[in-house]
Amino acid sequence: MAGIILSAALNANAQVKLGGKKINAVKAVQAATEATKAVTLSDTDVANMSREYMTWMDQNNPLAAPGSELALRLDTIASSFKNTESLNLNFGVYEVTDVNAFACGDGSIRVCAGLMEVMSNDQIFAVIAHEIGHVVNTDSKDAMKNAYMMSALGNAAGAVSNTAAKLNDSQLGQLAKALSGASFSRRQENAADDHAFDLCVASDVNPYAMAEALDQLVELSGGNKASAVQQMFSSHPDSESRAKRMREKADALKK
Repeated sequence: MAGIILSAALNANAQVKLGGKKINAVKAVQAATEATKAVTLSDTDVANMSREYMTWMDQNNPLAAPGSELALRLDTIASSFKNTESLNLNFGVYEVTDVNAFACGDGSIRVCAGLMEVMSNDQIFAVIAHEIGHVVNTDSKDAMKNAYMMSALGNAAGAVSNTAAKLNDSQLGQLAKALSGASFSRRQENAADDHAFDLCVASDVNPYAMAEALDQLVELSGGNKASAVQQMFSSHPDSESRAKRMREKADALKK
């Protein structure tokens, strides 16, 4: 799950303060002290877990109201994605200062207001397309599985008969904490970048948008918004070299 919105080290009952807003990424987190059981998670288990997780995240973070300026802007940008890859995509804006966005395996896409503040519509389109790439390539699903196992929820959730149990509030907090450390390989990031580039070209969006979005991350990581971009930059490594590769692909269209 790319860029899950945590920008600081978390501990029990942690809340991440972002200006006047807080992202509740962990609520009543209990330390996992027992070893994880070897539980097999089916695609149905992961889909159910993803839906539970996103319901929890939306309940514990400031979601922009339908019809608000932020929501309407995202609706405009995201309109081309509604039937992309036959996914049941749904979009929302968290009214927080993080420069970030993430996708969940259930098709949920969340964009932070901080990212919308610093990026153009085309750049936001490219970032969303990149996150959709992680869903299409099953990276998001695999990250959810890994986070489940790493957080010892296979044991804490009382998994029996190789089936993942429904998670309670504390366990969802543990899952959020585990997902905060999720990152993708260079190969996965390149594949998601390529997916974003192809969607931009197919949708008549600026083919340089992905390169420009990555340039923004590099620039912001060294400026006064560094803390707000920290998690997205760390979970999407090699932004500078990836931007160069995307720019070369866009240049090649002119030849």
